[in-house]
Amino acid sequence: MKKTKQQDERKQLSQWAIAICGLVFTLIIADILGDYQVGIAWRHIVIEVGILLLSLTGIVYFGWFYYQATQLTINLLEQNVYAANQQAQQWREANRELVAGLSKQILKQFHIWNMTQAEMEVGMLMLKGLSHQEIADVRATSERTIRDQARVVYRKSGLAGRSELSAFFLEDLLPALDID
Repeated sequence: MKKTKQQDERKQLSQWAIAICGLVFTLIIADILGDYQVGIAWRHIVIEVGILLLSLTGIVYFGWFYYQATQLTINLLEQNVYAANQQAQQWREANRELVAGLSKQILKQFHIWNMTQAEMEVGMLMLKGLSHQEIADVRATSERTIRDQARVVYRKSGLAGRSELSAFFLEDLLPALDID
């Protein structure tokens, strides 16, 4: 199920229809109250009440249409997230041994660089893509401490930053691009 341009247009049309019906509803209520106070004939007020009911019906009808379009969008998003999670899970399962081996080799390199356990944990979390604040939250410490530990990781490894740290471990995993 793919969301189409036509569905987006229907949803937008429903929003406009709800707004117009709501405006008519509000104006008719104001007119009925004014007419009632002035003493306009009941027949006129009954006609306006009919228009009021029609505008209310329009709000309900187009509101239901809008609700259905919104639910369709939510369902499509949920399906896409589910499919992405399934693909990620399949990739992890298919490459479990490779990932475990890579993790082992990264830790071995951290040991060669004489990193402490805390520095190794920070390095691994940086490689996973966590921000300094996220790492601080995970490790129950301050962001400043994490920044200091990250600087030590870079100094001990001889690398300039997070990008170089990631590239150190990943560049040989990816095939060279054949640029002609």
